Amino acid sequence: MINYPEIDPVLLSIGPLKLHWYGMMYLLGFSAAWMLGNWRAAHSDSWNRNQVGDLILFGALGAVLGGRAGYILFYKLEDYLAQPLDIFRVWEGGMSFHGGMLGVFVAIWLFGRKTKRSFFQVSDFVAPLVPIGLFFGRVGNFINQELWGRVTELSWGMVFPLAGSDPRHPSQLYEALLEGLILFAILWIYSATPRPVARVSGLFMILYGVFRFLVEFTREPDDYLGFVAMDWMSMGQMLSLPMIAAGVIIMYLAGGQRFGYQGEPGNKGN
Repeated sequence: MINYPEIDPVLLSIGPLKLHWYGMMYLLGFSAAWMLGNWRAAHSDSWNRNQVGDLILFGALGAVLGGRAGYILFYKLEDYLAQPLDIFRVWEGGMSFHGGMLGVFVAIWLFGRKTKRSFFQVSDFVAPLVPIGLFFGRVGNFINQELWGRVTELSWGMVFPLAGSDPRHPSQLYEALLEGLILFAILWIYSATPRPVARVSGLFMILYGVFRFLVEFTREPDDYLGFVAMDWMSMGQMLSLPMIAAGVIIMYLAGGQRFGYQGEPGNKGN
């Protein structure tokens, strides 16, 4: 059994101003995506630093607005209808990956129209950059003591003070590893070789959906929702299933080069 390290969610206080770790994790995630995007652009013939900066800005707005909207709609609509001002208390957490993904889809579509690229040409460039942001986001969940795991007798079970005295799976760290570091490594390596358009995007959707579906078996269901299907399936698992199915379809269609073929991203001279 491991005791939670008691991390203060406030990183820095200057008078009435407070910088929360949760917000810092988002800043680090977007900064890492920007740096990685610039590295890929430097090894590409069709992307440049200005475009990467615009894309990260579009994506950040889509992720934050979509993530917050998704959390409200998918998880706690009644609570926010009763206390609408709580919508703006983002430093307390409360973001939905699946809502953020939909927000990023809108941002990709808008950026594609602006730069005369197809949706999947942009999403293939973005997909390998996303997991590093997910890594920092899950670390933020851990620091906030939210989205903890189910009770466990395993030796690395952790006691979260806000969750009671029982040791629990540190499921936030499982997600940081699987949906963050491992998914990043796979997509970064896979996208380094020229692929049919949409293949990278499809692989991202499949792997994220599978990783999230599996980790949910160790994660405590939201107390205001519980299990939403068959007495064992959580909302996160329910939302991951169509994501996996869409990824399989995209990979299949991309294999027939339905969306074209390109050497992007990551290889100069293709």
